Amino acid sequence: MQEKTLTAQTEILLEPGTLWERVREQTEHALGCKALVSIPTEYEFVEQGGVRFLVRILSNLTRKEAAKQKQEKQTTPSGKEFNPFLPYEEDLFVADISDTHVCILNKYNVAEYHLLLITRAFEEQETLLTLEDFTAMWACLAQIDGLVFYNGGKTAGASQRHKHLQLVPLPLVPTGPQIPIEPLLASAKFQNVTTIPELPFVHAFTRLDLDWAQSPLEAAQATLLCYNNMLRALSLENGDISSNRQSGAYNLLATRQWMLIVPRSHESFESIAVNSLGFAGSLFVRNEQQMQILKHLGPMTLLERVAIPIK
Repeated sequence: MQEKTLTAQTEILLEPGTLWERVREQTEHALGCKALVSIPTEYEFVEQGGVRFLVRILSNLTRKEAAKQKQEKQTTPSGKEFNPFLPYEEDLFVADISDTHVCILNKYNVAEYHLLLITRAFEEQETLLTLEDFTAMWACLAQIDGLVFYNGGKTAGASQRHKHLQLVPLPLVPTGPQIPIEPLLASAKFQNVTTIPELPFVHAFTRLDLDWAQSPLEAAQATLLCYNNMLRALSLENGDISSNRQSGAYNLLATRQWMLIVPRSHESFESIAVNSLGFAGSLFVRNEQQMQILKHLGPMTLLERVAIPIK
């Protein structure tokens, strides 16, 4: 795997202590001018494998699907597909994070204050994460205690090709653990790259230092090393050195305290699509029929089917 020189430094432009206020201000503005399209949901909990999964029913996807179809029909003068991040909607802009990344609101949000950390220049979503990506991640985590996730490729749930990490503030659920999957994490051994015994699919897990949030640049360097070690453990090392592409689809989840990577085999199972949030214990179904399929199958079993089952 080609590793980026760790001496390279990204300039952080995000001023300390300003992000949360900017998120709230811009959310109010974007809702007011209808640039932000919140998708109403109902939810219930479905338990399996020691996890109380939060399952949301997306009761109205019509506006999102209509907008996506419109995007797919649009092309640039060069004939390339439409990219909603180049340029991004000014009404969704939250802050400059660094000289390589900006923070915008997720236009079609299900969770409140759902943020996208996007690259200023176009990079493929299937390229490996870089020092700059982790610098942007930690610059935001230093100010918002949240869950950062990355859908590495279409099979992993990515809906846009332009590289973007996502951040949702904690807690993910109104009651119980902040992240539904957290009760299982306590069984992971304290070592560099390890696994969680209760998870029935291939994955890699590592603990991060809570104090890293105090120094995003140093945290980014340490996290990049952890990330590369985890990819090696999962045989997800660079599949194309010239383009720095990953060799397979995967989901990545990270908080101030831990990071989890799950290789993917399928985008969906029984018509139920899964992205990174599924491996945090938060799933989405389109209607009551899918909810019944999920209850019959079991949410942990669903994750096993779209990941790589442990033999």
